[in-house]
Amino acid sequence: MGSISEFIDEVVSDKLEDDVVIEWLKKIFADGLNDAQTIELTKSMRDSGEKLEWPAEWANLVVDKHSTGGVGDKVSIPLAPALAACGLKVPMISGRGLGHTGGTLDKLESIPEFRVDLSVAELSQQIEKIGVAMVGQTNDLVPADRRLYALRDVTGTIASIPLITSSIVSKKAAEGLTALVIDVKFGRAAFMVERAEATKLARSMSAVANALGIQTTSILSDMNSPLGCAVGNALEIVESVETLCGRGPLDLEELVCVQGGVLLHSAGIATDENHGAVMIHDSLNDGSAFNKFLEMVEYQGGNADDFLTDATLYTALGLLDSNLNTTEIFAEISGNICDIDAMIIADICLNLGTGRNSLGGEIDHRVGIILEKQIGELIEIGDHWATIYHSNELDEEKIKSIQSSLRTTNDNVEIESRIVEMIR
Repeated sequence: MGSISEFIDEVVSDKLEDDVVIEWLKKIFADGLNDAQTIELTKSMRDSGEKLEWPAEWANLVVDKHSTGGVGDKVSIPLAPALAACGLKVPMISGRGLGHTGGTLDKLESIPEFRVDLSVAELSQQIEKIGVAMVGQTNDLVPADRRLYALRDVTGTIASIPLITSSIVSKKAAEGLTALVIDVKFGRAAFMVERAEATKLARSMSAVANALGIQTTSILSDMNSPLGCAVGNALEIVESVETLCGRGPLDLEELVCVQGGVLLHSAGIATDENHGAVMIHDSLNDGSAFNKFLEMVEYQGGNADDFLTDATLYTALGLLDSNLNTTEIFAEISGNICDIDAMIIADICLNLGTGRNSLGGEIDHRVGIILEKQIGELIEIGDHWATIYHSNELDEEKIKSIQSSLRTTNDNVEIESRIVEMIR
């Protein structure tokens, strides 16, 4: 076998049988790669297909973010329009979810007629005109990753830091970015449960992306409890719109503002990250981020009028569908809420239909859970604390399960930031 770059060339040209590629993936999974090899692998994957190029006059303003995913994680949806409202260009190429809830594309497809399958030409044109697009990966970008990921998925070689790093960073590098922020989540409902492993991944991705010329910050954030109040695809779009209008949950708004502040500073628009965070916060409260979101919806086939009144919004997303049932959950314990177990919520939502158990599986965009109470709030027995949206009959086990996710204490509960560390 020759160099890594030669191997990737043969992967893309189909000169290698699957068995040979699988053996190579298993060796990396078992033995790892050093830093130089991981950089070479990522660069080779980036160069395996088309790369986006931008006009010199604003190429320095092109940024993006990536999240390793979690329960209720809809940060990208308010963040991308807010960044564009502040003057950045955001060609956000996202993915679908596998597991408890849908990915960014699944959430966006809750919007009637919204297109995520833009061509490279359509993507480039939209970025030039309005500064933001949220789309799926095209066939021309990083074809090496499509084959490698499919083989990793069926051979149990997903959880390898060099392979995760090269997969994520190669796709972002192909976007022609100046700056990138990566939200690496850890906790009971994260891909990486232990903080130590999440830290290794964050350091790897930051190092490789920086080596490829992208100014990159990785943020370690907590995923033990659901992010925000909504879990479920259409419900998370509603909460994203609330956030774009300055009415979002504080933990979600914090992540949007902090990540946006990092990118605005990295691209040279903000004097520092705090200034950038204030700029993002202002865009959420002065209507500019919401207006940019409406532009994106129109450009990608949706109807912006669906979002101009709350009643229309809920109807458009199917949340008032007469076939959709709602079950209110009332507290059986009292005290100050100190924990809401994200993994229990995730499992319930997956069973409702919010996510998929296999690639290509069907999801129900309408279903999910709204948490009416948050960590730090006082709750009394009998208080309404959650609403389940479901299309089928809800069995008692799900109700018992959601009750078990809630923990209270008689002590005061300090609300902590979800962000625990930034890695450059």
